[in-house]
Amino acid sequence: MQTEHHHRSSNERSALAEPSRPAVLASGAAPCLVEQFPAEKVNPRERSMGMADNVVATYYYPPMEVAAAELGQTAGSKLDDDGRNKRTGTMWTASSHIITAVIGSGVLSLGWAIAQLGWVAGPAVMLLFSLVTYFTSSLLADCYRSGDQSTGKRNYTYMDAVNANLSGIKVQICGVLQYANIVGVSIGYTIAASISMLAIKRANCFHGNGHADPCKVSSVPYMIIFGVAQVFFSQIPDFDQISWLSMLAAAMSFTYSSIGLGLGIVQVIANGGVKGSLTGISIGTVTPMQKVWRSTQAFGDIAFAYSYSLILIEIQDTIRAPPPSESTVMKRATMVSVAVTTVFYMLCGCMGYAAFGDAAPGNLLTGFGFYEPFWLLDVANAAIVVHLVGAYQVYCQPLFAFVEKWAAKRWPDSTFVTSEVEVPLFRTYKVNMFRATWRTAFVVATTVVSMMLPFFNDVVGFLGALGFWPLTVYFPVEMYVVQKKVPKWSTQWVCLQMLSLGCLAISLAAAAGSIAGVKSDLKVYHPFKT
Repeated sequence: MQTEHHHRSSNERSALAEPSRPAVLASGAAPCLVEQFPAEKVNPRERSMGMADNVVATYYYPPMEVAAAELGQTAGSKLDDDGRNKRTGTMWTASSHIITAVIGSGVLSLGWAIAQLGWVAGPAVMLLFSLVTYFTSSLLADCYRSGDQSTGKRNYTYMDAVNANLSGIKVQICGVLQYANIVGVSIGYTIAASISMLAIKRANCFHGNGHADPCKVSSVPYMIIFGVAQVFFSQIPDFDQISWLSMLAAAMSFTYSSIGLGLGIVQVIANGGVKGSLTGISIGTVTPMQKVWRSTQAFGDIAFAYSYSLILIEIQDTIRAPPPSESTVMKRATMVSVAVTTVFYMLCGCMGYAAFGDAAPGNLLTGFGFYEPFWLLDVANAAIVVHLVGAYQVYCQPLFAFVEKWAAKRWPDSTFVTSEVEVPLFRTYKVNMFRATWRTAFVVATTVVSMMLPFFNDVVGFLGALGFWPLTVYFPVEMYVVQKKVPKWSTQWVCLQMLSLGCLAISLAAAAGSIAGVKSDLKVYHPFKT
């Protein structure tokens, strides 16, 4: 769950959601999770942050009561058919949004993933995921408008599209999965940020004491530091809407991704050749069963790196009005962006494997395949930390907002829930006690879980498995079938269902591999001590 950012006009507002991050504030969630709030119009400025970390939550404006056609020719020339400011996005701007959204910290595990699968299956699986992502994204693009692709009602978020096309238990499951994904990715971000901070400490230790020094350092203090920072940042109103946050996150993700790629290329040159084998890590280095589980876990790592379906609708909402239709433009943008991303991923993953072979680290920048130049490693890992500090906040905003909105409706007369108090040291800053308590409790809980299960690859693989089939494949397929009225048991319907079932099998295998990895790691890891 890969973030990275998108910009729209200064009149528009949005929050971010990664990688896979769900856009699920007011009009999105399921009845079992949310008392359905009135559908409100949105004008999102997408931002997304890391670990294919990638997602966009949306803050909503009240619906406009006057249609554009009723505003006269002058006003109409500045507004689209839904009464909002005229969209100006093109294929190239949409492509850039997707690329910056997708490329995140998930790229750091691709070398390890290729190492499990080998030179044949590794690139083939990556190509397979890219093709599935492109195809299902094209299906999802057709769901931006309900009905006619040029004049139908717009759906502004992924959940808007789900609500417009599906109903009942499917909508509820989608809401549950999106919130579960937020919790999971917040844990993943905590782990990734802490091991990057730890890597800076160890890199300096190795540089000063030599590579023979074990330089053993616990990750627990760094998780606590990250957690304390998140407690503070979570109390800042509209932190996720700070104007320069998008640019900073995009710069950070490209910084550490490029450094990882560059170091891999340099290591291959230093080795005097390419390491690795056709079938990946060899039996003997790992047991046959470990080989199976690690291979399936690699599927989850690759799936996580490609997850961006949750923000596709928001990005499509930036494209100028027809002709051509937004879906036509979005399909072209998806083809360009998936092609560029796949080339970059192939380079990063294959160079990581070529540099280290079977010993490819789970995280290219923190596994200490590289020791020098230590200052460049410090820069890369610092970029990861800065990126994930912001990513954590923007990713969690939809969940924060949902719980706070639900509590306000559940206990409207509670002063603890609805009232604000002024902070004595900052007279202009008011604190809602429920918000402060709930957000602090959430950060503490995710930090504690991260301390108990600080396994980067396992968590990334599980998150990739959790989001890939339902959010990238199943719901887009089901929405397309309803939108296009595909006849049941027709050839097209059967093919789509076979694709969905095949991807379900991949997700289940990836989840099983990640869980097996956690069980294996727990045999040698002692929570709060190791």
